[in-house]
Amino acid sequence: MPREADPSTSEADFVLKALRSGIRTDGRTAYDSRPAKLSFGDELGWVECRLGETRVVVQVSAEIVKPLVDRPYEGFLVISTEISPMASSSYEAGRASDEEVVLARLLEKALRKSEAVDREALCIVAGQKVWSIRVDVHFLDDEGNMLDCASVAAITALRHFRRPDVTVIGEEVTVHSMSERVPVPLAIHHSPFCQTFAFFGDESLCVLDPTHLESLLASGTLTVTLNSQQEICVLSKAGGSPLPADDIMKVVQIGIQRVRDLDAMVKAALEREAKRRIVEVR
Repeated sequence: MPREADPSTSEADFVLKALRSGIRTDGRTAYDSRPAKLSFGDELGWVECRLGETRVVVQVSAEIVKPLVDRPYEGFLVISTEISPMASSSYEAGRASDEEVVLARLLEKALRKSEAVDREALCIVAGQKVWSIRVDVHFLDDEGNMLDCASVAAITALRHFRRPDVTVIGEEVTVHSMSERVPVPLAIHHSPFCQTFAFFGDESLCVLDPTHLESLLASGTLTVTLNSQQEICVLSKAGGSPLPADDIMKVVQIGIQRVRDLDAMVKAALEREAKRRIVEVR
């Protein structure tokens, strides 16, 4: 993978001096986040999220598979990520970078290991047939903080998606098309959102939702995954020196308010989309 050029000394000095003055190069204050914008495709489960100039597309699909022997009542939630060379010249097609591996692991922790989706509700016939929900995450533009953008797009796509209805008679399973029966939404326990903070120098400088340039200059990051019920789902720190408990609690409180706003925004966007798209049997 081609190595991305480091910011120049002048760029680094300018950004750090601005941060010490309480401002950022895009005009935001330290704990301001870029507004998230959602758009929906023609298919259920297709969502594009823009966080500033960062852009992520998520497509959710479903298929019927056989469950694991030791978990006959559980379906699957599979998360697949791809960072396109369109996002940045530092990425190569078909070759996962270290950053993509970390992004995929954090997304999996946020969505699958936090039990955001009820996997037992995906069971059709115990031990024989279950639904496998696949979440394809495509990173199209990297202007910083792709993880937060992807988490918003993924949970919105899961809430937007509808799987086909099924009828079970004995061991015979009939999958109904959308023209026969109204598709069924997934059972969502909660909606986790990632909030990433970047730290600089001696960790005294901290910003929410770092841009690409800020990410390159940061000494470390702290990602907090929260839901609107104020529950911490995942806490992940990469690089930098250890943080005292007071600093961690401070960013958690900032993240809680931000997640409430995100959850309300996603809910409003889904309600507008539901009014525009009437899913019914004809």
